[in-house]
Amino acid sequence: METKPPLPPFTEQTAAQKVRMAEDAWNSRDPDRVVQVYTEDTIWRNRAEFPRGREQVHAFLQRKWAKELDYRLIKQLWAVTGHRIAVRFAYEWHDDAGNWFRSYGNENWEFNEFGLMQRRFASINDLPIQAADRLFHWPLGRRPDEHPGLSELGL
Repeated sequence: METKPPLPPFTEQTAAQKVRMAEDAWNSRDPDRVVQVYTEDTIWRNRAEFPRGREQVHAFLQRKWAKELDYRLIKQLWAVTGHRIAVRFAYEWHDDAGNWFRSYGNENWEFNEFGLMQRRFASINDLPIQAADRLFHWPLGRRPDEHPGLSELGL
């Protein structure tokens, strides 16, 4: 069986590492890369969608990033215990009409013993913003280490 370290049970340090790895993968906006950290039978809730399994998650991510353009995400560890991690996040994006949004959310993650995420439950709210109010300024892709995180940005 393939493993995705760090493996549970997580410490605060290994959980923070897992969160940053997830942020980096999602900022790639590459569904092929992102789905590799989920179990084949992963169970999700994302807003009002309930994808099941890697194939449905892959299709969900393709739709997501076709709609949410210039997507930039920051995640932060909220809590950890054993094989579960709670995360808060915010991301900025615009639609094809040029309307900007900052989406805020919380995720609950559950991992199997191989470090693959078997459950992901996300609650997300979208806030319309002006382009001038954007806070996430880095080239598309991985957030640079020197860019402030959510707490530093007051989010």
